[in-house]
Amino acid sequence: MKANFLTDQGQVRKHNEDAGGIYYNSTGQVLAIIADGMGGHQAGDVASQMAVSIMQTAWEKTDEFTEPEQAEEWMSETFKKMNLSIFNHALEKEVYKGMGTTVVSAIGTDEFIIIGHIGDSRCYLRNEDGFKQITEDHSLVNELVRSGEISHEDAEHHPRKNIVLKAMGTEENVSADIRCLSWERGNQVVLCSDGLSDKMTNKELGDYVQAWENKTDIGQELIDLANERGGEDNISLAIISHQPSEEAGGQPC
Repeated sequence: MKANFLTDQGQVRKHNEDAGGIYYNSTGQVLAIIADGMGGHQAGDVASQMAVSIMQTAWEKTDEFTEPEQAEEWMSETFKKMNLSIFNHALEKEVYKGMGTTVVSAIGTDEFIIIGHIGDSRCYLRNEDGFKQITEDHSLVNELVRSGEISHEDAEHHPRKNIVLKAMGTEENVSADIRCLSWERGNQVVLCSDGLSDKMTNKELGDYVQAWENKTDIGQELIDLANERGGEDNISLAIISHQPSEEAGGQPC
């Protein structure tokens, strides 16, 4: 798998509360994660870094996942441990009170991908059908769109656009969305924080991702573009491109 992760502080924030990375298990299967922390300095960044560290440590101990159900169960259990760890840590000191983080992660194998998320950090998939968002934001504005109270166009400029309804670590028990998708050689999965997705349309992002196979700096170009358009938030993205091993195994979704 070809994969890359980039993060940037942006033009306005004094520190970066995003965290993330690309990690491999013992058999070369890939995990990508992005966490966008909330709660201010010494809180949001702590939550996002904890989320990434917990998932990285757990992932690097895993063996090959050959069945989607195995990977889904692993991600679900890891999310539960992550949430409880962040929640309990927030109880220890007043400065950490109320901290939390969005999380979006992807496991890539030769046959399938597993996507897990909570909050408004997103995952997109580019395949033969085009480029599309495959996660639903856990946000106030998205719920207003789903209920028909506002349009997608209204949502783009809504004053409460960044209010998140669910996040990792803010409650003792939270439910994340986890799903499995089949993918093929040449497909790409893109994870990003809202510092990127708020600054461009899905079509723009898809056009850049399509060119990634022939360029090495697409991620930096996307970050530069988000900064040129204001860069009010931290900006993070991860891209995984399907490049299977010679002997693929396992079951598709």
